[in-house]
Amino acid sequence: MVDWDLPGLFSRPQKGNGEPRAAVLAPLFEQDGDIRLVLTKRPMHMPTHPGDLAFPGGKPKPGESPVETALREAQEEVGIRPESVEVLGFLEEIHTVSYERMVVPVVGRLAQVPDLVPDPTEVARILLPTLTELRDQGRWRREDWNGHTLDFFELDGETLWGATARMVRQLLGLDS
Repeated sequence: MVDWDLPGLFSRPQKGNGEPRAAVLAPLFEQDGDIRLVLTKRPMHMPTHPGDLAFPGGKPKPGESPVETALREAQEEVGIRPESVEVLGFLEEIHTVSYERMVVPVVGRLAQVPDLVPDPTEVARILLPTLTELRDQGRWRREDWNGHTLDFFELDGETLWGATARMVRQLLGLDS
């Protein structure tokens, strides 16, 4: 039996200030006795966070809730069908250095191993780390970056860092 204990989850998103918020989906699914997380690598031509590892997500359309935004963006970017996602909860809203909106992380469980189809205009690569490897504190490192302490995790020749690394660590309860 796979342990779905995710200590960093909240049952509802934080109350916003009325401004539209971006949203991302942290998609999780079971495979081979472990839980995998879907991450994407953004293409170098993207206007924000080029080349970074991220969750599928983006700006809301008028009137969309964070859940609706996250599910729509995940379908557009990697082909995850919204009806295949069970929303498990939310992480703390986060602000990124180069993006003006707050971002609401939505955590969802996929009903089965997904057939991921990346949109090449938004996704250069898909990575599927297990939660077991992401929980390995020995693989994380901390560095000072312009006066801020950031976490880094090397993954299949890529580096997970910044806002997405903070979200992953919160999801797994790695930060107190």
